Amino acid sequence: MPDRLDVAVLFGGRSAEHTVSLVSAAAVMGAMNRDKYNVIPVGITLEGRWLAGGDPLQALQSGNIPGDCFYAAMLTDPLNPGIILLDRKEQGRAAGFIPLQAVFPVLHGPFGEDGCVQGLLELAGLPYVGAGVLSSAAAMDKVMMKMLFRKNGLPVGEFINFTAHQWHNKENELCNAVAEELGYPCFVKPANMGSSIGVSKAANQGELRTAVAEALRYDRKVLVEAFIPGREVECSVLGGDVEADASPPGEIIPANDFYDYRAKYEDQRSRLLIPAPLPGLTQLRLQQYAVQAFHAVECSGMGRVDFFYQDETDQIIVNEINTIPGFTSISMYPKLWEAGGIPFSSLIDRLIKIALERANR
Repeated sequence: MPDRLDVAVLFGGRSAEHTVSLVSAAAVMGAMNRDKYNVIPVGITLEGRWLAGGDPLQALQSGNIPGDCFYAAMLTDPLNPGIILLDRKEQGRAAGFIPLQAVFPVLHGPFGEDGCVQGLLELAGLPYVGAGVLSSAAAMDKVMMKMLFRKNGLPVGEFINFTAHQWHNKENELCNAVAEELGYPCFVKPANMGSSIGVSKAANQGELRTAVAEALRYDRKVLVEAFIPGREVECSVLGGDVEADASPPGEIIPANDFYDYRAKYEDQRSRLLIPAPLPGLTQLRLQQYAVQAFHAVECSGMGRVDFFYQDETDQIIVNEINTIPGFTSISMYPKLWEAGGIPFSSLIDRLIKIALERANR
């Protein structure tokens, strides 16, 4: 048997999406071919402490760190990249070393999907799955992402953005701007967050103020979007920075008023229609837009692009791209590729192969 590739799977993290990351990581590690990969779980607690050795996933799920699980740190030495294990009683003393050849980050949200970890892995000289530093940061910030989409000719809905400082100093003026430029209802979101965390639908000025306060719990920048009636459709993209392919599109029928955190991960009544019941030419346009959005933020590896589709006008609006999409058993990214002829295990193989090829270039 040829040597297996030493691949660390990074999960958890200092994000409100910590729990989702644990579920995604369990699915990824469960699907990785152990004949090809020596899978090394590396967990990150909500406080930011790294764990390796033993079963970090179980440690984060239970809140109890077993004796065979060490504190850990990434060694940023391109000639000898890996994870340093630290003695938990004498934290300054090294207790071991795990060499690495590649990393699969399954970290959703800030401090994992926004370029921070990607920069660390670049310093370590380690190939890693997914978007690079710039792409991760640009796609994580929904305002910058939408600006890049517009610059590249993609149809984007109307929006207003502001910082916490601007809101506290010009609250009334910004409320008036939302009413005049976007109208009600509208959606209020933290600019840098995923999984619909901190997202609210506001039907009037009072609800807008409440929604902004909720969004500011998660980020200093807020995005307010005009309500776009239409069907929620998603498309998965797989490829490198030169060529990429899009999966068949899928449609979401949310259990709640909109596809919020509960509808995505807790309420089993949400339905996924794969492939989406759409005309062939419309499906083709969605796939083309998905690849265009992928390249607009200079993405690599994987990306899930979310759309609104309006039957009456045959109009497609690009909503956002997610550079580390969910990998749970009910997540759209792997399910769409399964419908496209790439099973979960093969999808992971493709993503790791793309990461290695990019590093070699």
